[in-house]
Amino acid sequence: MTGLDFQCTGVRADGYAAGPTLVFRLRITAQPGLQVHALALRCQLRIEPARRRYNDAEAERLGDLFGERARWGTSLNPIQFAQVPLMVTGFTGETEVDLPVPCSYDLEVAAGRYPHALEDGEVPLLMLFSGTAFSGPSGFQVSPVPWDREATCRLPVQVWRDMMEQHFPGSGWLRLRRDTLDALLAHRSRHALPSWEATVQSLLDASAPSVSPAPATTPVTTPAPATAPAPAPAGLAATADGGVR
Repeated sequence: MTGLDFQCTGVRADGYAAGPTLVFRLRITAQPGLQVHALALRCQLRIEPARRRYNDAEAERLGDLFGERARWGTSLNPIQFAQVPLMVTGFTGETEVDLPVPCSYDLEVAAGRYPHALEDGEVPLLMLFSGTAFSGPSGFQVSPVPWDREATCRLPVQVWRDMMEQHFPGSGWLRLRRDTLDALLAHRSRHALPSWEATVQSLLDASAPSVSPAPATTPVTTPAPATAPAPAPAGLAATADGGVR
């Protein structure tokens, strides 16, 4: 097997890509005296959620992925983030290359929902390498890249947010069934709505509970206080009904 070591020295967003793309900077080191003609690499990236802490707001947003915090001792399992190929040109000793990784903002996908739920800090990633190495001082010696080759990487949450904001400013994605999408399109056409956002907003407005006017209240009248009967003239006795005798 070929002696190769991998290290991730940084990560950035590709500002010129057609879609959200992260670029990981890799440093590849070969064993002394080994001449590498080419590398056909496969890189698997996994999120390692157990390698960081979470505040209460983040834990609540991650409930759909990992359940209640009391269960996290067994439920914080790795999440598949991406699997990408990479061709590396020949080198001797050490080289650095860029590994571009397309990303999804689909919140139905765990790899997109996890970083979306974080407020700050870093996304802990593990990079697993495999593939084929073509090496040798003369001719080609074909050997597999050892399966235990790996590297850790800390993706800043702010890098992820800035990347998504560049491609989807102030918005997000919602996946719908085709028949639901067709029904929305028909509603949009019937009402001549200018955008999908206006279409959804019109449905929200229609389903909002109407506020009924407050019922008219009957004014309450306070009865006049009862007046005591006038005292009878001297020499007369007052009766129970207010009369005199």
